Amino acid sequence: MIRVSIVGASGYAGGDLLRVLLFHPEVDVVQLTSERYAGKMVTTLHPNLRKLTKLKFVTLAELEPCDVLFLGLPHGHVMNRLAEFEALADTLIDLSADFRLNDAASFLQAYGVEHACPERLPDFVYGIPELQRASMRGARRIASAGCNATATILALHPLYQAGLVESAVVEVKAGSSQGGNRSSEASHHPERSGAVRSYKPTGHRHVAEMRQELGADNLHFSATSIEMVRGILATCHVFLNQPLTEKDVWKLYRSAYGSEPFIRIVKERSGIHRYPEPKLVAGSNYCDIGFEIDPHSNRLVVMSALDNLMKGAAGQAVQAFNIAYGFDETLGLEFPGLHPV
Repeated sequence: MIRVSIVGASGYAGGDLLRVLLFHPEVDVVQLTSERYAGKMVTTLHPNLRKLTKLKFVTLAELEPCDVLFLGLPHGHVMNRLAEFEALADTLIDLSADFRLNDAASFLQAYGVEHACPERLPDFVYGIPELQRASMRGARRIASAGCNATATILALHPLYQAGLVESAVVEVKAGSSQGGNRSSEASHHPERSGAVRSYKPTGHRHVAEMRQELGADNLHFSATSIEMVRGILATCHVFLNQPLTEKDVWKLYRSAYGSEPFIRIVKERSGIHRYPEPKLVAGSNYCDIGFEIDPHSNRLVVMSALDNLMKGAAGQAVQAFNIAYGFDETLGLEFPGLHPV
Protein backbone atom coordinates (compact mmCIF):
# COMPACT_ATOMS: atom_id res chain seq x y z
CA MET A 1 0.00 0.00 0.00
CA ILE A 2 1.12 3.54 -0.83
CA ARG A 3 1.04 5.73 2.30
CA VAL A 4 -0.50 9.07 1.34
CA SER A 5 -1.05 12.32 3.23
CA ILE A 6 -2.92 15.44 2.08
CA VAL A 7 -1.56 18.86 3.01
CA GLY A 8 -4.32 21.46 3.06
CA ALA A 9 -7.13 18.94 3.24
CA SER A 10 -9.83 21.24 4.60
CA GLY A 11 -10.65 22.82 1.25
CA TYR A 12 -13.08 21.62 -1.39
CA ALA A 13 -10.37 20.03 -3.56
CA GLY A 14 -8.87 18.42 -0.46
CA GLY A 15 -12.25 16.92 0.37
CA ASP A 16 -12.58 15.44 -3.11
CA LEU A 17 -9.02 14.10 -2.92
CA LEU A 18 -9.88 12.33 0.31
CA ARG A 19 -13.17 11.02 -1.10
CA VAL A 20 -11.38 9.48 -4.08
CA LEU A 21 -8.36 8.16 -2.18
CA LEU A 22 -10.48 6.45 0.52
CA PHE A 23 -11.76 4.14 -2.23
CA HIS A 24 -8.41 3.67 -3.97
CA PRO A 25 -7.35 0.03 -3.51
CA GLU A 26 -3.61 0.83 -3.49
CA VAL A 27 -3.71 3.77 -1.05
CA ASP A 28 -3.64 4.15 2.72
CA VAL A 29 -4.51 7.71 3.74
CA VAL A 30 -2.52 8.41 6.89
CA GLN A 31 -2.67 12.15 7.66
CA LEU A 32 -4.59 15.28 6.65
CA THR A 33 -3.49 18.77 7.56
CA SER A 34 -5.35 21.95 8.41
CA GLU A 35 -3.92 24.70 10.58
CA ARG A 36 -7.37 26.17 11.32
CA TYR A 37 -9.10 22.88 12.11
CA ALA A 38 -6.32 20.81 13.70
CA GLY A 39 -7.74 18.33 16.19
CA LYS A 40 -11.19 18.32 14.64
CA MET A 41 -12.73 15.35 12.85
CA VAL A 42 -12.33 15.50 9.08
CA THR A 43 -16.06 14.88 8.72
CA THR A 44 -16.72 18.24 10.43
CA LEU A 45 -15.77 19.90 7.13
CA HIS A 46 -16.45 16.99 4.78
CA PRO A 47 -19.75 15.62 6.13
CA ASN A 48 -20.31 13.47 3.03
CA LEU A 49 -17.51 11.23 4.34
CA ARG A 50 -19.25 10.32 7.61
CA LYS A 51 -18.75 6.65 8.49
CA LEU A 52 -15.96 6.41 5.88
CA THR A 53 -13.11 7.86 7.94
CA LYS A 54 -12.27 8.63 11.55
CA LEU A 55 -9.23 10.74 10.75
CA LYS A 56 -8.68 14.10 12.43
CA PHE A 57 -6.88 17.09 10.99
CA VAL A 58 -3.31 17.66 12.16
CA THR A 59 -0.97 20.64 11.82
CA LEU A 60 1.89 20.80 9.35
CA ALA A 61 4.28 20.46 12.29
CA GLU A 62 2.72 17.07 13.11
CA LEU A 63 3.23 15.62 9.63
CA GLU A 64 5.10 12.33 9.57
CA PRO A 65 7.05 10.79 6.66
CA CYS A 66 4.96 9.02 4.02
CA ASP A 67 5.27 7.91 0.40
CA VAL A 68 3.21 10.63 -1.32
CA LEU A 69 2.19 14.14 -0.33
CA PHE A 70 -0.70 15.74 -2.18
CA LEU A 71 -0.26 19.47 -1.64
CA GLY A 72 -3.47 21.50 -1.59
CA LEU A 73 -2.10 24.76 -0.19
CA PRO A 74 -2.83 28.22 -1.61
CA HIS A 75 -0.55 29.53 -4.35
CA GLY A 76 2.86 30.64 -3.10
CA HIS A 77 3.13 28.32 -0.10
CA VAL A 78 4.71 25.20 -1.60
CA MET A 79 7.64 26.94 -3.28
CA ASN A 80 8.58 28.49 0.08
CA ARG A 81 8.45 25.15 1.93
CA LEU A 82 9.63 22.77 -0.77
CA ALA A 83 12.63 21.41 1.18
CA GLU A 84 10.36 20.68 4.15
CA PHE A 85 7.93 18.67 2.02
CA GLU A 86 10.68 16.85 0.16
CA ALA A 87 12.09 15.67 3.49
CA LEU A 88 8.73 14.06 4.29
CA ALA A 89 7.84 12.21 1.07
CA ASP A 90 9.44 10.69 -2.00
CA THR A 91 6.63 11.99 -4.25
CA LEU A 92 5.01 15.42 -4.29
CA ILE A 93 1.87 16.21 -6.28
CA ASP A 94 1.19 19.92 -6.04
CA LEU A 95 -2.30 21.24 -6.81
CA SER A 96 -1.22 24.89 -6.58
CA ALA A 97 0.27 27.00 -9.37
CA ASP A 98 3.77 27.16 -7.90
CA PHE A 99 5.45 24.77 -10.34
CA ARG A 100 3.15 24.74 -13.38
CA LEU A 101 5.20 27.14 -15.47
CA ASN A 102 8.53 26.30 -17.08
CA ASP A 103 10.42 29.48 -16.32
CA ALA A 104 10.65 32.15 -13.67
CA ALA A 105 9.92 35.05 -16.05
CA SER A 106 6.54 33.56 -17.00
CA PHE A 107 5.76 32.97 -13.33
CA LEU A 108 6.59 36.57 -12.42
CA GLN A 109 4.44 37.90 -15.24
CA ALA A 110 1.46 35.67 -14.34
CA TYR A 111 1.58 35.90 -10.54
CA GLY A 112 3.36 39.19 -9.86
CA VAL A 113 5.98 37.73 -7.49
CA GLU A 114 9.45 36.29 -7.92
CA HIS A 115 9.59 32.51 -7.73
CA ALA A 116 11.21 31.31 -4.50
CA CYS A 117 13.19 28.48 -6.13
CA PRO A 118 13.25 28.99 -9.92
CA GLU A 119 15.96 26.38 -10.38
CA ARG A 120 13.42 23.72 -9.36
CA LEU A 121 10.78 24.58 -11.97
CA PRO A 122 12.12 22.04 -14.51
CA ASP A 123 11.86 19.24 -11.92
CA PHE A 124 8.05 19.22 -12.02
CA VAL A 125 5.98 17.55 -14.76
CA TYR A 126 2.99 19.62 -15.86
CA GLY A 127 -0.08 17.76 -14.74
CA ILE A 128 -2.42 17.09 -17.66
CA PRO A 129 -2.10 13.33 -18.23
CA GLU A 130 -3.46 13.43 -21.77
CA LEU A 131 -0.52 15.64 -22.79
CA GLN A 132 2.22 14.52 -20.41
CA ARG A 133 1.54 10.83 -19.83
CA ALA A 134 4.99 9.67 -20.94
CA SER A 135 6.74 12.19 -18.66
CA MET A 136 4.51 11.24 -15.72
CA ARG A 137 5.56 7.59 -15.71
CA GLY A 138 7.85 7.24 -12.72
CA ALA A 139 7.72 10.99 -12.00
CA ARG A 140 8.13 12.08 -8.40
CA ARG A 141 7.33 15.79 -8.87
CA ILE A 142 4.04 16.71 -10.55
CA ALA A 143 2.38 20.14 -10.80
CA SER A 144 -1.31 19.54 -11.34
CA ALA A 145 -2.83 21.89 -13.94
CA GLY A 146 -5.29 24.70 -13.27
CA CYS A 147 -8.98 24.01 -13.83
CA ASN A 148 -9.60 26.72 -16.44
CA ALA A 149 -6.35 25.79 -18.15
CA THR A 150 -7.32 22.11 -18.25
CA ALA A 151 -10.71 22.81 -19.83
CA THR A 152 -9.17 25.10 -22.44
CA ILE A 153 -6.06 23.07 -23.24
CA LEU A 154 -7.96 19.81 -23.70
CA ALA A 155 -10.51 21.56 -25.92
CA LEU A 156 -7.92 23.14 -28.20
CA HIS A 157 -4.84 20.91 -28.15
CA PRO A 158 -5.72 18.80 -31.23
CA LEU A 159 -6.26 21.96 -33.29
CA TYR A 160 -3.07 23.66 -32.19
CA GLN A 161 -1.07 20.46 -32.63
CA ALA A 162 -2.33 20.24 -36.22
CA GLY A 163 -1.43 23.90 -36.88
CA LEU A 164 -4.99 24.86 -37.76
CA VAL A 165 -5.54 27.89 -35.53
CA GLU A 166 -5.36 31.45 -36.78
CA SER A 167 -6.60 32.75 -33.42
CA ALA A 168 -8.84 31.63 -30.56
CA VAL A 169 -11.10 33.42 -28.08
CA VAL A 170 -12.16 31.41 -25.02
CA GLU A 171 -14.96 32.26 -22.57
CA VAL A 172 -15.18 30.14 -19.42
CA LYS A 173 -18.25 30.05 -17.19
CA ALA A 174 -17.29 28.80 -13.74
CA GLY A 175 -19.05 27.60 -10.61
CA SER A 176 -18.61 29.13 -7.16
CA SER A 177 -16.46 26.30 -5.73
CA GLN A 178 -13.63 27.57 -7.94
CA GLY A 179 -13.21 30.38 -5.40
CA GLY A 180 -12.53 27.98 -2.50
CA ASN A 181 -14.31 27.53 0.80
CA ARG A 182 -13.46 30.88 2.39
CA SER A 183 -16.30 33.39 2.22
CA SER A 184 -15.84 36.75 0.57
CA GLU A 185 -17.91 39.67 -0.63
CA ALA A 186 -18.20 38.00 -4.03
CA SER A 187 -19.42 34.71 -2.53
CA HIS A 188 -21.94 36.29 -0.11
CA HIS A 189 -25.29 34.74 -1.05
CA PRO A 190 -27.21 37.95 -1.90
CA GLU A 191 -24.32 38.96 -4.18
CA ARG A 192 -23.67 35.57 -5.78
CA SER A 193 -27.24 34.30 -6.18
CA GLY A 194 -28.53 34.84 -9.68
CA ALA A 195 -25.25 36.40 -10.77
CA VAL A 196 -23.59 36.16 -14.18
CA ARG A 197 -20.48 38.17 -13.36
CA SER A 198 -17.39 38.77 -15.47
CA TYR A 199 -14.48 38.51 -13.05
CA LYS A 200 -11.48 38.21 -15.37
CA PRO A 201 -12.28 39.52 -18.86
CA THR A 202 -8.51 39.86 -19.43
CA GLY A 203 -5.30 38.93 -17.65
CA HIS A 204 -6.30 35.61 -16.10
CA ARG A 205 -3.23 33.90 -14.65
CA HIS A 206 -4.14 30.50 -16.15
CA VAL A 207 -3.49 31.95 -19.61
CA ALA A 208 0.23 31.44 -19.00
CA GLU A 209 -0.38 27.68 -18.72
CA MET A 210 -2.55 27.65 -21.82
CA ARG A 211 0.02 29.46 -23.94
CA GLN A 212 2.84 27.31 -22.59
CA GLU A 213 1.16 23.97 -23.28
CA LEU A 214 -0.47 24.94 -26.57
CA GLY A 215 2.48 26.96 -27.87
CA ALA A 216 -0.04 29.72 -28.52
CA ASP A 217 0.40 33.47 -28.50
CA ASN A 218 -2.84 33.86 -30.45
CA LEU A 219 -5.17 32.79 -27.62
CA HIS A 220 -7.42 35.20 -25.71
CA PHE A 221 -9.35 34.32 -22.55
CA SER A 222 -12.18 35.64 -20.37
CA ALA A 223 -13.83 34.15 -17.28
CA THR A 224 -17.35 34.59 -15.90
CA SER A 225 -18.87 33.46 -12.59
CA ILE A 226 -22.32 31.91 -12.77
CA GLU A 227 -24.77 30.47 -10.26
CA MET A 228 -23.45 26.91 -10.23
CA VAL A 229 -21.43 25.19 -7.50
CA ARG A 230 -19.30 22.68 -9.42
CA GLY A 231 -18.23 22.94 -12.99
CA ILE A 232 -16.63 24.77 -15.87
CA LEU A 233 -17.93 25.26 -19.39
CA ALA A 234 -15.32 26.57 -21.83
CA THR A 235 -16.69 27.95 -25.10
CA CYS A 236 -13.79 28.33 -27.51
CA HIS A 237 -14.24 30.38 -30.68
CA VAL A 238 -11.49 29.11 -32.95
CA PHE A 239 -10.77 30.98 -36.17
CA LEU A 240 -9.22 28.46 -38.55
CA ASN A 241 -6.53 29.10 -41.12
CA GLN A 242 -8.10 26.63 -43.53
CA PRO A 243 -11.60 25.20 -44.09
CA LEU A 244 -12.60 22.03 -42.24
CA THR A 245 -15.63 19.80 -42.60
CA GLU A 246 -17.41 18.22 -39.67
CA LYS A 247 -15.86 14.91 -40.73
CA ASP A 248 -12.40 16.48 -40.56
CA VAL A 249 -13.00 17.70 -37.02
CA TRP A 250 -14.40 14.34 -35.91
CA LYS A 251 -11.34 12.60 -37.31
CA LEU A 252 -8.97 15.02 -35.60
CA TYR A 253 -10.56 14.66 -32.15
CA ARG A 254 -11.04 10.92 -32.40
CA SER A 255 -7.39 10.52 -33.36
CA ALA A 256 -6.31 12.64 -30.38
CA TYR A 257 -8.70 11.36 -27.73
CA GLY A 258 -10.35 8.16 -28.96
CA SER A 259 -8.41 5.98 -26.52
CA GLU A 260 -8.42 8.43 -23.61
CA PRO A 261 -10.30 7.03 -20.60
CA PHE A 262 -11.53 10.40 -19.31
CA ILE A 263 -12.33 12.36 -22.46
CA ARG A 264 -15.71 11.92 -24.13
CA ILE A 265 -16.48 13.47 -27.49
CA VAL A 266 -20.08 14.71 -27.36
CA LYS A 267 -21.97 15.63 -30.52
CA GLU A 268 -25.59 14.52 -30.68
CA ARG A 269 -27.88 15.60 -33.50
CA SER A 270 -30.84 16.35 -31.22
CA GLY A 271 -31.93 16.61 -27.60
CA ILE A 272 -30.94 18.89 -24.74
CA HIS A 273 -27.66 17.04 -24.09
CA ARG A 274 -26.21 17.37 -27.58
CA TYR A 275 -23.30 19.49 -26.31
CA PRO A 276 -21.02 19.20 -23.25
CA GLU A 277 -22.61 20.32 -20.00
CA PRO A 278 -20.90 20.70 -16.60
CA LYS A 279 -23.86 19.28 -14.70
CA LEU A 280 -23.37 15.89 -16.36
CA VAL A 281 -19.75 15.51 -15.22
CA ALA A 282 -20.18 16.75 -11.63
CA GLY A 283 -18.24 14.55 -9.22
CA SER A 284 -16.47 12.71 -12.04
CA ASN A 285 -13.04 12.89 -13.66
CA TYR A 286 -14.45 13.24 -17.18
CA CYS A 287 -13.93 16.10 -19.60
CA ASP A 288 -16.63 16.22 -22.26
CA ILE A 289 -15.70 17.94 -25.53
CA GLY A 290 -17.97 18.91 -28.40
CA PHE A 291 -17.89 21.22 -31.39
CA GLU A 292 -19.88 22.91 -34.11
CA ILE A 293 -18.73 24.50 -37.37
CA ASP A 294 -20.06 27.90 -38.32
CA PRO A 295 -21.13 27.39 -41.95
CA HIS A 296 -20.85 31.10 -42.71
CA SER A 297 -17.27 31.76 -41.60
CA ASN A 298 -13.94 30.16 -40.71
CA ARG A 299 -15.09 29.80 -37.06
CA LEU A 300 -15.16 26.48 -35.23
CA VAL A 301 -16.80 26.53 -31.80
CA VAL A 302 -15.32 23.95 -29.42
CA MET A 303 -16.99 23.38 -26.05
CA SER A 304 -15.56 21.52 -23.07
CA ALA A 305 -17.10 20.75 -19.69
CA LEU A 306 -15.48 19.40 -16.54
CA ASP A 307 -15.82 19.45 -12.77
CA ASN A 308 -13.30 22.03 -11.54
CA LEU A 309 -12.78 20.08 -8.30
CA MET A 310 -12.20 16.76 -10.06
CA LYS A 311 -10.74 16.82 -13.59
CA GLY A 312 -9.72 20.39 -12.75
CA ALA A 313 -8.03 19.46 -9.46
CA ALA A 314 -8.35 16.35 -7.27
CA GLY A 315 -9.32 13.76 -9.87
CA GLN A 316 -6.64 14.84 -12.30
CA ALA A 317 -4.05 14.70 -9.49
CA VAL A 318 -5.05 11.12 -8.67
CA GLN A 319 -4.96 10.21 -12.36
CA ALA A 320 -1.38 11.55 -12.48
CA PHE A 321 -0.52 9.62 -9.31
CA ASN A 322 -1.82 6.42 -10.90
CA ILE A 323 0.35 6.94 -13.97
CA ALA A 324 3.42 7.82 -11.90
CA TYR A 325 3.12 4.59 -9.90
CA GLY A 326 2.23 2.34 -12.82
CA PHE A 327 -1.37 1.68 -11.80
CA ASP A 328 -4.33 1.63 -14.17
CA GLU A 329 -4.94 5.36 -14.45
CA THR A 330 -8.69 4.98 -13.88
CA LEU A 331 -8.15 3.41 -10.43
CA GLY A 332 -10.37 5.14 -7.88
CA LEU A 333 -11.85 7.39 -10.55
CA GLU A 334 -14.57 5.22 -12.03
CA PHE A 335 -17.52 7.31 -10.77
CA PRO A 336 -19.43 8.51 -13.88
CA GLY A 337 -21.43 11.40 -12.41
CA LEU A 338 -25.18 11.50 -11.81
CA HIS A 339 -28.22 12.19 -13.94
CA PRO A 340 -30.46 13.85 -13.03
CA VAL A 341 -28.81 15.89 -10.33
